[in-house]
Amino acid sequence: MKPINLNKVRKTRARAQDKARADQNAVRFGRTKAERLAETARAEQASKRLDQLKFEDE
Repeated sequence: MKPINLNKVRKTRARAQDKARADQNAVRFGRTKAERLAETARAEQASKRLDQLKFEDE
């Protein structure tokens, strides 16, 4: 029987659990790149539109 390093086993198990949790969070909260870009573009258009509608007193 070959001895095993328990620290390696613990770290490997912890990494696997962290990866699984990250994957679950990505599915639950994540957005695609296209969604992020579209939101950024909409925000920029809204900002430009608001700037166009502002009255300047000076």
